[in-house]
Amino acid sequence: MAVENVAPALSTSSTHIFEDNRSTSSATERPTLSNEQLQITYEIQRTISEIKKEKYKRIALQFPDDMLRDAARVFEALRNGLVADAENGKTSRTNGVDDESLQQTQGLKDSERSSEPRLYILGDTSYGACCVDEVAAEHVNADAVVHYGRACLSPTARLPVIYVFTVQPLRNIPKIVEDFENAYNDKAQKVILMADLPYQHVLHDVAMALSSRRYSNIHEAELKSDPSSALPNRTIPAEVLSDMSKLNEWQIFHISDPPESLLLTLSSRVASIYIHPTHSSIYPQTQKPLVAPAARALNRRYALLTAASTVSVFGILINTLSVRNYLHMVDHVKNHISAAGKKSYTFVVGKVNAAKVANFSEIGAWVVIGCWESSLFNSKDFWKPVITPFELETALKEDHQRVWNGDWSSDYQKLLDLAVPDAAARTTNGDAAQHDASDDADREYDSEPESAPPEFDLRTGRYVSRPRPLRPSSVSALDIGSDPGRQSNALLRRAGGDLAVMGGVPSPGAEFLHNRRTWKGLGSDFEIAYEERGALIEEGRDGIARGYVHRDGAGKV
Repeated sequence: MAVENVAPALSTSSTHIFEDNRSTSSATERPTLSNEQLQITYEIQRTISEIKKEKYKRIALQFPDDMLRDAARVFEALRNGLVADAENGKTSRTNGVDDESLQQTQGLKDSERSSEPRLYILGDTSYGACCVDEVAAEHVNADAVVHYGRACLSPTARLPVIYVFTVQPLRNIPKIVEDFENAYNDKAQKVILMADLPYQHVLHDVAMALSSRRYSNIHEAELKSDPSSALPNRTIPAEVLSDMSKLNEWQIFHISDPPESLLLTLSSRVASIYIHPTHSSIYPQTQKPLVAPAARALNRRYALLTAASTVSVFGILINTLSVRNYLHMVDHVKNHISAAGKKSYTFVVGKVNAAKVANFSEIGAWVVIGCWESSLFNSKDFWKPVITPFELETALKEDHQRVWNGDWSSDYQKLLDLAVPDAAARTTNGDAAQHDASDDADREYDSEPESAPPEFDLRTGRYVSRPRPLRPSSVSALDIGSDPGRQSNALLRRAGGDLAVMGGVPSPGAEFLHNRRTWKGLGSDFEIAYEERGALIEEGRDGIARGYVHRDGAGKV
């Protein structure tokens, strides 16, 4: 049988260039909402109340792609509601007022109209749909953002946010209770009830129904804007507050499919997870709750960080400009990579895909700085490992220190909190370490190039020739500067490494461009020697198109 030739993932066949093969199932499956359903789903009245309470004047409305079809109707509903409330306020203020006051009120009509709240629809998000797009909102000088759909609830840096989780109907509560009983026969089993944000409203009814059936250890996880919590953005049981290790005794019954980052985080902290599916087109209603398949995903993450342990050049992908403290995290990652003797380059990317990052083949692995949900990329289309800052810290450890206990986290705020006491400890012990280094400098100087043990890729078994191109010399800068002879000798040894230097800083990227790239940009083929001799350059015609002039005076053509 002939094998059909399939184009690579990063190319498009010329016969399909103008075809859009993206799936539109998410948009077509959502039914058109009636006016009453629109008011409930998008919480129109609550949004109007929040805008009036905080006196916002310029409000940006952010919709995910699958809800843009309702954006115009939501805009009209909000605008009509704000105008109606403003008119009612004017009417109540004019009751019992004389004619002169009415004329003054009429004179202020234009100024009041100009002060009415203005709404703006954000047509596209700069980054993930779960994050608040402060960049697009600042283009219209917005005072606040109304975020629709599921959200990561990451703290924003500048603008206040009104979250509308777009409540989805889920009326088959008896089926949820039945599936729960089939999954947990023990009435005393410790179970945490969780749900995806659009279905959060059904948890209370489910918890009450289970209590009536004598389930005694049910914890209803309520919303809480704290991605660093043991249960991200959810409350934890009371007994766990005093002893976090007790969380391993609890199981989770989750309504709807959780994001993969949340699934990996929870699976490393609780005993087990059962998922009650809510999409009948994917999961039949007769199917029992599914046990979350997290073990295989965790093994894949460990394989990626193991592959990144021998990488010499890292790329830092900044995938957010709104999440609080993201710049501190970028500096934290840079410092860790530099301390390990490795090189890093920083990239600001809106929506990450395999085609974008494949343009930089000198990068051995990518570290994503984003919100705790959107920083996880598990697609096999990426040529190089794409890891999180938590995984990076494990990958940069030495082989004898790289011990992973199965814990996993995508929230970088926790890493920043842990880095504060570590920095204080390094400052306290800095003088002693510097003293020890200066004492051992003479002894280690002669054998320094040979003292580093060889490194091998644990996955392929191959020898890595330069795993740490920027590894600092064990000779202290103070001792080198005090002895000019030793300084020149150290420079000769450094030059022996054959590492390109840009602006006095070693640059593996420049070395890759010089030695390994076959195409180096426009004009890079100037050294090609053509076999045939080219024609001599001659001066041609000049003038305008209706009559060129010959240099020999033959007139116009």
